[in-house]
Amino acid sequence: MASLSLTSITPQPTTGFSLKNNNNYSYPTTKFLPKKRHVLLTLATPSPQTSSSTTSEQPEIELEFLGPKPGSDGSYPVDKATAISGQKLLRNIMLDNNIELYAAYGKVMNCGGFGNCGTCIVEIVDGKDLLNERTKDELRYLKKKPESWRLACRTIVGNKENSGKVVVQRLPQWKK
Repeated sequence: MASLSLTSITPQPTTGFSLKNNNNYSYPTTKFLPKKRHVLLTLATPSPQTSSSTTSEQPEIELEFLGPKPGSDGSYPVDKATAISGQKLLRNIMLDNNIELYAAYGKVMNCGGFGNCGTCIVEIVDGKDLLNERTKDELRYLKKKPESWRLACRTIVGNKENSGKVVVQRLPQWKK
């Protein structure tokens, strides 16, 4: 353990009368004089001993995001991301990785992830078992939609113990 002594300067106001106008009236002025103050700072360094049993690797979920429309060759564009299991919402993963989540209307009228608008709908193509169950908000907004559709703002990726791959269709289209 090491200690370090620092000196800081704290301004202390003093008042005086020095400015005068044409009527010989003095305006009060404030001057700041430094005051010494001693600060004791204690630094702790980590011990050089590391054990492999304490550093457990957290499970990761691989995510593939399919584009909303196929390209000229008929294949969907794919964006990839990874997330630690059980720590993030699907919406936050998409926004953190600059993956388009909202259609034109949703970009302007979304609720910011509070589950009040239904503009962040995605379709889970594969890996549904790696996500949480549908919430009450999802049941309300998606009651007439397919079971594979989810609200990205209410979908937790993983449960802190599982790992695998989830394939997500962005901006799904209603199939009649």
